[in-house]
Amino acid sequence: MSSGLRFTRRSGFAYIWTLMLVSFMGVGLAIASETYATAARRDKEAQLLFIGHEFRQALGRYHEAKGVGGVAQYPLTLEELLKDPRYPGAVRHLRRLYADPVTGKAEWGLLRQQGRIVGVYSLSEQRPIRQGNFREEDKSLNRKPRYADWLFTYPAHLFTAPPPGMPAGGKPARN
Repeated sequence: MSSGLRFTRRSGFAYIWTLMLVSFMGVGLAIASETYATAARRDKEAQLLFIGHEFRQALGRYHEAKGVGGVAQYPLTLEELLKDPRYPGAVRHLRRLYADPVTGKAEWGLLRQQGRIVGVYSLSEQRPIRQGNFREEDKSLNRKPRYADWLFTYPAHLFTAPPPGMPAGGKPARN
């Protein structure tokens, strides 16, 4: 009878250790998944910055290339960055239209002046992880409350001050 009592105590002790092990594994997996999710969001932010710079550079190249008419202007559509209609041949300012890495959609908010596209922005309402330490041309992105406030315009600081005809504190014309 005393041997049976010892066996019960040992199995109860093993059961407690097994429960503790399972709970520690659960906590570890929760921490690992949180770390992975944060790393994935940081990667999407880096992609958004890269793609935003690509759009900014393409808008700049389009604007600086005066075309056959010799007039500097911005595109009417994003597709004009893929094939500039001002030239008889294929002139590309952007290799492809990128999808927004944060939303996963090929849809962008467009900033317009006089009906022409001067910039793009993400349509995501999420709060960015990165709040500072941007490159000089991206200083306007510091402390923005959502990705939709990250404006990628050409020139880079086009909307740091209100555009002409807009009241102070107003928002740029968005489409």
